[in-house]
Amino acid sequence: MQRRQIARFAAALPLLAAAPLLTPAPAQAATRTEIDADVAAALTRLRGMENAAPLFRSAQAVLIFPRIVSGGFIVGGQYGEGALMRGTATTGYYNIAGLSFGFLAGAQAAGLAMFFMTAESLRALMSADGWEIGTGPTVVALDRGLQANATSTTLTEPVYAITFGQQGLMAAVALNGTKITRITPS
Repeated sequence: MQRRQIARFAAALPLLAAAPLLTPAPAQAATRTEIDADVAAALTRLRGMENAAPLFRSAQAVLIFPRIVSGGFIVGGQYGEGALMRGTATTGYYNIAGLSFGFLAGAQAAGLAMFFMTAESLRALMSADGWEIGTGPTVVALDRGLQANATSTTLTEPVYAITFGQQGLMAAVALNGTKITRITPS
C-alpha cells in the first residue's frame, strides 16, 4: 500500500511543481508601458545572444513576445503579449494565443522572437486580421544548433523564430495552430 502512495505522489510531482505557473491571473491586458519594459529587457537578452546577430542585421522587423505562458493536461493553451519593432521604434502591439490537444502535460513560460526577413512576410502580418502561423509565410523555428550556423547568406526563409528564457516543465513553445492578433493596450 505504501509503495502505491509513493508511486502516485511521484506521478503527481511534475504537476505540483507546475502549479504556480497555472495559477489564474486577473484577466487584464498589460499596458503599453508594461509591454515596452518587458520587450526592452527581452531585446537586451536577445542582442546578447551572439548567434542572433545575423538575424538582427537582416530582419525587416522583429516581433517580440517576452513571456508566453503555456500549460495544460491533454488540452493545452498558450498566451502572451508583445510588440513589433522596426529598428528601435515600436510599430504595433500583438498577442499570441493558441490551443493544442494531444499527449501533453505541464506548464512553461518562455519568450519568442520572430524575425521578419522580407517585406512580404511583414506585410502579411500587418495586413492580416489575426495571422495564424502556418497559413502565410513560412516560419522556421531555429534551435541553438541552427542558430550557430545562421549567417546572412544562409538566411533564406521569410520568418525565423527563436525561443528564449524557457522556465517550466514543457518542451517548447508550439508555433503551429497559434494566432497572432494586433491589440491596442492602454
